[in-house]
Amino acid sequence: MGIWRQIAEYLYIKKRDPNAPRNTSIRAMHGMNRISLFMFLLALVIMIVRFLIIPLFRK
Repeated sequence: MGIWRQIAEYLYIKKRDPNAPRNTSIRAMHGMNRISLFMFLLALVIMIVRFLIIPLFRK
């Protein structure tokens, strides 16, 4: 269940644990992970639109 909690924290759905360690390296790592996750979700939405939605309207 830890990975789902971490993803929820990246997407700002859940507040982060106030007792978790926070140093510069961890902040940078989480920032890069957050950017990667947002880019992946954006690419997934674009692929769904291109391959599923647009072909439905071309008929």
